[in-house]
Amino acid sequence: MKTDHPIYLFLRSGPEAFRVLTGGLQLEGAYKVCSLTLKSLERRLDGLVEPDGHAGPAYVVEFQAQPLDKSLYNLAAKIGLYGEEHPEYEVLGMAVFLRAADIPARPHWVHAPGSPIRCISLDSFLREWLAREPDNPYVAVFAPLIIDSDAELRQRAPVLWQTIQQAPLDADTRETLSEVLEFWFFERFSHYTDEEIWTMLNLVTPLEETKAYQSIFAKGEKIGEKIGEKKGKAEAKVGTLCRLLRRRFGPLPTWAKQRITAAPEAQLDAWLDGIFDASGVEDLLGEKSERH
Repeated sequence: MKTDHPIYLFLRSGPEAFRVLTGGLQLEGAYKVCSLTLKSLERRLDGLVEPDGHAGPAYVVEFQAQPLDKSLYNLAAKIGLYGEEHPEYEVLGMAVFLRAADIPARPHWVHAPGSPIRCISLDSFLREWLAREPDNPYVAVFAPLIIDSDAELRQRAPVLWQTIQQAPLDADTRETLSEVLEFWFFERFSHYTDEEIWTMLNLVTPLEETKAYQSIFAKGEKIGEKIGEKKGKAEAKVGTLCRLLRRRFGPLPTWAKQRITAAPEAQLDAWLDGIFDASGVEDLLGEKSERH
């Protein structure tokens, strides 16, 4: 499962995201979040939570969705490399795993008192938190990763979506958490079509009124309207392009969805041809500020 980009987006949404992801650790003081490549060994950090105007500590956050024996050594190397570049900070590691069973036994010193790396397993607390804090959008986001039953997840999907939509969040944070939740659902139900997943998430809202629907279908188009063969092919290409971009680069920003939806079929073909050569969404579609 691809996790680095959605975890980075999640951490960017504020201190509450850090508290939830680390099992209750509170940040003291102001922090900023970025994703950084350590040029000395070209190692990329899933998330870096840096002090903003104070002495720290700094947190290197790594999310591991699958078992990997070397993951703690990998994190230790990144902590050392970042600390070498920023000796003014105490640098601590947060190794986040989906399951406690996936935490490697080695190196043994990681599990000793006073270790600079803290191992966190989401399955050890997030199910309890989901029951204890049902209205917390930062917890709801992780439901697709911690609810084992597909049937239960499908049943709870609209409530999870509305938890984010109705929470007292600023617009940017709401959009970020919505994108992350969408991404986890697309990963979990990869055999579903885009429309089926959006319908699952928005059962309590008429589909034609949702932002997700409007990002794929042209404004004013109604569900059930008969579409011609050519238009149907173009919409299929829109869906394919969106899915491939999410697979490569994570959740799509709203401007990218709108640009893809408005594009003529010839442009869609060109983007589909170039998707595997692109280094990012903007590299393929053009800068956000461009007009097409």
